[in-house]
Amino acid sequence: MTGNCPSFAGATRATSRATFKTGSLPAVDSRGRERRGLGQPMSGSDDHLAYYTRQGPFTDPAEYAQLFDGLPAEIPALCRVVQGLVIHFLWAKSYGVEVTEARRPEMEIRPVSRKLEHLAARDPRPLDVAREPRARMLGTCRDFSVMLCGMLRHRGIPARVRCGFATYFQADHYEDHWIVQYWRPGERRWVMVDAQLDALQRDQLHVDFDTTDLPTGRFLPAGRAWRMCRDGEADPEKFGILGMSGRWFVRGNVVRDLLALNKLEVSPWDTWRQAARDDDEITDAGLALCDRIASVTHANDVDLAEARALYETIEDVHLPPWLK
Repeated sequence: MTGNCPSFAGATRATSRATFKTGSLPAVDSRGRERRGLGQPMSGSDDHLAYYTRQGPFTDPAEYAQLFDGLPAEIPALCRVVQGLVIHFLWAKSYGVEVTEARRPEMEIRPVSRKLEHLAARDPRPLDVAREPRARMLGTCRDFSVMLCGMLRHRGIPARVRCGFATYFQADHYEDHWIVQYWRPGERRWVMVDAQLDALQRDQLHVDFDTTDLPTGRFLPAGRAWRMCRDGEADPEKFGILGMSGRWFVRGNVVRDLLALNKLEVSPWDTWRQAARDDDEITDAGLALCDRIASVTHANDVDLAEARALYETIEDVHLPPWLK
């Protein structure tokens, strides 16, 4: 679940209006869908797994890598470590924490390395020592996800962040949300993990399933949500957060998910990408392009070669200067 920083709405629209250039794309039908079968496993190759084992610019702990040494190996325990470091600003009141304007800049810290720098400066104890809620770093679901993803990659576990929508925050609503997938070799599948939901949140949301192995349908990759809206299976106005919803919102998350699959887990309110227009109208060409992105990214299992090739066709997607 993401948040409502002052520039969130504008940045989401900017993302949804990202411009693209044409290129060689997978064979698709009239709605941009791949002609191969849905859910066909294609992501277990050595090259694919090696790619997601290596850190990206946002998940790399860099000079703070030693802080990840000695952390628990079990996924539930790692999630508890993350939950002891980060607090979602929309849930802060439930923990007795006030979100002041002075603390909002914490949510602007994107890379894991800088998050670790911030945390270590406030409390030098090992990361597996849970901080008091008021001492945790303010963030969103994206921040829980990149932290867990960085920890898993540090241990040599293939992991990636996904952007999409969750069904367990509100009834009859698809909430803007980010989760982590990691590769479980014994079962040859990507397991979905919600690193944000601790015992308090699970209790308040009446969650009755394992959030470290999300059941099918509890989280929808943005490409799947887009196809549901396009096919009339769901109302686009039910996808969003904090009063922001609609097809433009879903389209923004489709772009974010493609970037995340390419290890660029941008913040929901980043505005450094170029926008094509000043309004939210999506042209026929824009619809067709988003259909094509969704054809590659709609499943839990995504073909890396296709995601990489599609990413290379996006125009003006560059790392912001502070990451170069």
